[in-house]
Amino acid sequence: MNSEIILEKMEIKDNTFARQFETLVDGKLVSLEYSFQEKKIFLTRINVPDGFIDEEFINNLLKNIMEIAYERKLKVVPILPKIALFFRKNVTYRDLLPPGIKI
Repeated sequence: MNSEIILEKMEIKDNTFARQFETLVDGKLVSLEYSFQEKKIFLTRINVPDGFIDEEFINNLLKNIMEIAYERKLKVVPILPKIALFFRKNVTYRDLLPPGIKI
């Protein structure tokens, strides 16, 4: 891991029934939907409360989810443009991308 990454740990629940990672911000649910295929996790949708625009919070949520992917030895397939942009800005996590995925 690159020591330049500042990771603010947050409590994230893996709701496997709903296939999403969940956390709370100001008592409201923020979630990131996913699907699995082999040893890959496809990040498909970010759900935020109406009017929520805290990009730094979303960025930190994604960093925490990347750490979960490292722990579970998963490759990450970004489906959303916002998540692809995260990989462009955070090159340290590019080793989580499966072979053949170029960002």
